[in-house]
Amino acid sequence: MLLEIDGSMGEGGGQILRNAVSLSAVLLKPIKIKNIRVKRDNPGLRPQHLTAVKAVATLASAEVSGLSVGSLEIIFKPMKRLQGGSLKFDAGTAGSTTLMLQSLMPTMCFTSSPVSIELRGGTNNPLAPPIEYLQEVLLPVIEKMGGRFKIDLVKRGFYPRGGGVVRAQSTPVDVLKPIRLVDFKGVKKIHGLSYSCRLPGHIVERMAATAEKILRGEGYDVEISREALQQNDPKCSIDPGCGIILLAELNDGMILGVDKLGEKGVPAERIAEEASRELLEEIKREAPVDKHLGDQLVIWACLADGISEYRVTNLTKHTSTSLELCRLFTNSRIEVDGVEGRTAKIVIEGIGLRRS
Repeated sequence: MLLEIDGSMGEGGGQILRNAVSLSAVLLKPIKIKNIRVKRDNPGLRPQHLTAVKAVATLASAEVSGLSVGSLEIIFKPMKRLQGGSLKFDAGTAGSTTLMLQSLMPTMCFTSSPVSIELRGGTNNPLAPPIEYLQEVLLPVIEKMGGRFKIDLVKRGFYPRGGGVVRAQSTPVDVLKPIRLVDFKGVKKIHGLSYSCRLPGHIVERMAATAEKILRGEGYDVEISREALQQNDPKCSIDPGCGIILLAELNDGMILGVDKLGEKGVPAERIAEEASRELLEEIKREAPVDKHLGDQLVIWACLADGISEYRVTNLTKHTSTSLELCRLFTNSRIEVDGVEGRTAKIVIEGIGLRRS
């Protein structure tokens, strides 16, 4: 029997598709997803969504129908326990490799053997976490839960052509441990990275210097690394691009992350100022989990063995949608103390999924 998922629920974006396919694969629950991204200007599946579904389907030996650009509905039927192996997938566009990984990583955790995967597409995209966010913010928390991953940035990829390369390796686990992240321990230091490809080096310097000035002015110990790549560097993208990621390390090791991608015609100083002000707002809310991580942790907490609880700086519509979707799949007990747009505490009783 197919579990039917309405892709227009809640936030109504591609996140529903990514999480639903991942949960279908690990729980061996066949699903039908309709109204995929109907709230978006370009509704239906885009190349990055196709690539993510194909990758998860390969691990799950799944039968998939409706898999084409623009499709508003798919049926996804995992056929057997998750298999490991070495895989390569190319979005063929600047489709986000990090959003693909968001769908893949829970699946990779429960495979029969290690997984090595290479993804090609965008590595630093608007409306998606940059690869550095996964490496610096998400992975340390997943490791606390027992997950074992390694993610390497081989080549940057920006809009419009992408061409970035990311490699990820995983070792399967038998069960995930719950997490408790509720206390804000104060900021130890702030670090980050100002980066560019195929652009004058002063852009990176201006972004970094602006962020350092603003954040030091608030009394923080700050160090921003600079990376200005040109075309002779193998890590350099095929299209120009730039951005900055800022990471506030708390005294217990937790990290709050904020990033901003450069925009044509927008001064480097403004990009850095917006990122800095956003990070200061995250810190001001005195919660150990930033608004993006709060969303990304939902699926992990639902699969873990025991009760997870964490406090987020901002309960977003993305997070509320993730909670609703996971409740549909797992029937987990989920409690939220707070409202959207404010700091909130999330409690999730995980199902204790064990590797077959």
